[in-house]
Amino acid sequence: MASKVRVYGKAQNRTALGIVNAYLVMYPHATAEDLNKAFPLELQSHGTWKSLFRTPEEYAANEANQGLWFAEEDEILHLQDGTQLIFLKLWPKDKFENIVNHAKLYDIEIAEFEKGEKGTKGGYRLEYLNGYVPPVPTKKGMPKWLLALIAVLGLAVVALLLWLLLGKKAEPQIVEVEKVVVVHDTLYIQQIAEIEKNFNAAQFEQGKADLNDDAKFVLHDLAKVLNAHTDVKLTIKGHTSAEGDAAFNQKLSEARAKAAVDFLVEREGVAVEQLSYAGMGSSELKNTDNPMAPENRRTEFIIE
Repeated sequence: MASKVRVYGKAQNRTALGIVNAYLVMYPHATAEDLNKAFPLELQSHGTWKSLFRTPEEYAANEANQGLWFAEEDEILHLQDGTQLIFLKLWPKDKFENIVNHAKLYDIEIAEFEKGEKGTKGGYRLEYLNGYVPPVPTKKGMPKWLLALIAVLGLAVVALLLWLLLGKKAEPQIVEVEKVVVVHDTLYIQQIAEIEKNFNAAQFEQGKADLNDDAKFVLHDLAKVLNAHTDVKLTIKGHTSAEGDAAFNQKLSEARAKAAVDFLVEREGVAVEQLSYAGMGSSELKNTDNPMAPENRRTEFIIE
């Protein structure tokens, strides 16, 4: 069967994490039990582990081996049922080959990767192949359209009963039912929202507007969405906290937003007509109670 997802990584362990995330993209409602079945302990063949995954509580309880797990905020796996899991970071060559071969069972392939520079955190990105479109996660329960249909049918039944009770000769009553419109976010809107989250996780160096490798990985994914939907227009807004000089923050936020736009146009071939940028400085704080809070330093992708 043709591959559906390709994982690009800059380090073996990061690529292994990318494989697990690719599985979660393909199976968004997977549970912790599903993950343990999909990626069994045998892939690692290490006698000291009970599983390739740990909960944050299990991770915190074992201080001795904490450095061997992906435990940073942007590395933790977030499942649809609210469960958080931490994935094993130890993937030497032979174990890495195990998980790469195992990934083929789920139509996931691995691209050749470049080794990350010493002292820097590697990254990964996903590419969808052969026309594959990942499923959009939905909350369990009765669909809204079905609830709306039931409501409309209920009103129709009431109208029919009134007509029968009043008699066929009575003046017919017109029952107007307000149309119920169910609006679903299109796939690309949800993709851009996720990309925005990942871009903010790939933070700029303090006081600089240079894109790091992780940010470029994320922008590559954004370019794929924009190039596939050429009618989409996007404004990239840079924000800072209130810390430091306001004039400098204004220029810095604009420079960061411009750097992202320039990369998308010059390196990824996105049409310049699809993009615009703005630097907001600290004029639109997300956390007004704490103007210095780190969440105020962010980049927004606004779909026009």
